[in-house]
Amino acid sequence: MKQRQINYLNGYSPDLQRQAAELLEAGKLGPLLQKKYPHSHSLNNERALYDYTMALKNDHLRSSPPLSKVIYDDKIHVINHALGLHTFVSRVQGSKLKAKHEIRVSTLFRQVPEAFLRMILVHELAHLREKEHNKAFYKLCCYMEPDYHQLEFDLRLYLSHRERFGDLW
Repeated sequence: MKQRQINYLNGYSPDLQRQAAELLEAGKLGPLLQKKYPHSHSLNNERALYDYTMALKNDHLRSSPPLSKVIYDDKIHVINHALGLHTFVSRVQGSKLKAKHEIRVSTLFRQVPEAFLRMILVHELAHLREKEHNKAFYKLCCYMEPDYHQLEFDLRLYLSHRERFGDLW
């Protein structure tokens, strides 16, 4: 029997993809994720999201540029391979160049466990220092969130489940 391709796990080993596909096919992936992450977060409004993000930034990236905005954005879709966006806008004001940094998070993350939201925010905050997804970028992500890679994998499993069966939380 041919296994279904799991879109969100393309960069992982074939063995890991096979195991995930078997869990998904057997209907065991959702319960496994719910057991590991039983509750969704309560950061449902943008003020709470901003405050949470600023606390993360102040804990780990005090000297990085300030953030002007952190919002949920319903125009960001997982289909476009984006879960969040870090935008950088430069404007000329008189003889000076002013920069604004914004983080936009897909509205999909209003109803997920806090660990998944934190992983997305850590990823976007890391872009304040490292623009490219390189070794230094992922090292910074792991500095801010030691379980970064596991959370990213679990989030990809959740997105695979969600695509097939719908939301869990």
